[in-house]
Amino acid sequence: MNTLPKLTEKEEEVMTLIWRLGACAPKEVQALYDEPRPHINTVAMAFQSLEKKGYLTHRPQGRGYLYEPLVRREDYGTRRISHFIDAFFGHSYMSVVSALVRDKKVDEAELLQFLANLRKEKAQREEE
Repeated sequence: MNTLPKLTEKEEEVMTLIWRLGACAPKEVQALYDEPRPHINTVAMAFQSLEKKGYLTHRPQGRGYLYEPLVRREDYGTRRISHFIDAFFGHSYMSVVSALVRDKKVDEAELLQFLANLRKEKAQREEE
């Protein structure tokens, strides 16, 4: 996952729609856009680029191809968060948590519940 190339803004936009649909064709993604929709060739080129970068695979279906994600949305999101934290918080996840608490995006009760869940998961793993 770490070796995948970075996506452009447009590629990420198309990939987000693919994750929403699952296996799909460029025409199906194009249909999700509001008017004025991008030209089908523009969407198809994004699919080709995403496939070259390792985010998609395809298989024949009818007269065209059906494309499927090779990268899970959650995995991509985790990778993006890591890059963001590295770039803006000096590799410090605690700085991110501190910023969220300071900006009242996360409160003490949520943090305590999160810690309780972590302890519970850890205890379950140790029992296995």
